Amino acid sequence: MTGMSDRASARLVIPGATPHYSGKVRDVYELEADRLLIVATDNLSAFDVVLPTRIPGKGQVLTRVSAFWFRRLRSAEPHHLISTRVEDLPEPFSRSAELLRDRFMVVRRTQRVDLECVVRARLTGSGYKDYLATGRVAGIALPPGLEDGAKLPDLMFTPATKNDRGHDENITWEQAVEMVGQDTAEALRARSFAIFREASIYAATRGVELVDTKFEFGHLGGELILIDEILSPDSSRFWLKQGDQLRNVMDKQYVRDYLETLPWDKRDPGPELPPEMVERVSRMYRDAERRLTGS
Repeated sequence: MTGMSDRASARLVIPGATPHYSGKVRDVYELEADRLLIVATDNLSAFDVVLPTRIPGKGQVLTRVSAFWFRRLRSAEPHHLISTRVEDLPEPFSRSAELLRDRFMVVRRTQRVDLECVVRARLTGSGYKDYLATGRVAGIALPPGLEDGAKLPDLMFTPATKNDRGHDENITWEQAVEMVGQDTAEALRARSFAIFREASIYAATRGVELVDTKFEFGHLGGELILIDEILSPDSSRFWLKQGDQLRNVMDKQYVRDYLETLPWDKRDPGPELPPEMVERVSRMYRDAERRLTGS
């Protein structure tokens, strides 16, 4: 893609601008004192490693899907999104408008809460691995004999530590309270449940089940503000409802499952993805956007 560097870095090169921070998938630029510009690349990370193969159009899908949810969900308010319009790009970014189109969000700057707010409707992923090892998820005991993908009796709030460079670690409710305080922890849980429930109701009308997701929040003017991406194929598990079959994934889990079949130690550098898988993943992300947003 024009404007991108090679291999694992795969950063967008914007003339005249230097990122304030670069994560696995996004670059963050400072604008005015109270605003940031977040740019999504086509990077794909798995098991905390940025893979050397890019997924064409992935950054655009993540941005459009997140913007859709921010604008649709009443429970998402207040949130940090200000604009995704290229007309609102300041210099020097406006000179790279076509490169940035559908890849950026102008957002309000907040003081981030360093806690991943994970909500689960089914037992799978890292939650299932914890359950197999201990019979618990986030310190909460579950009945024995549950299978991967089992429907949970109630939504579960399973917080994790926020780690930009390495692996997020699942923690208990008590540890979350110790980290952020009782009032903030309860507010985070209530907001996360409300957003998840509203999004689940809508997704069901599109033939999709929201299995689990993670949210991030920040403080601004005494309020908890929803930040980062939300309810994207990177941050969520979406399963298609086709009769009784719910394991048709339309998210990053497909790549994780493939990587588990390789003789790879899950350390950098990651393996290249074959061209046919790149095309399938790119198509899968676009399909997720189409199904969720109708566009």
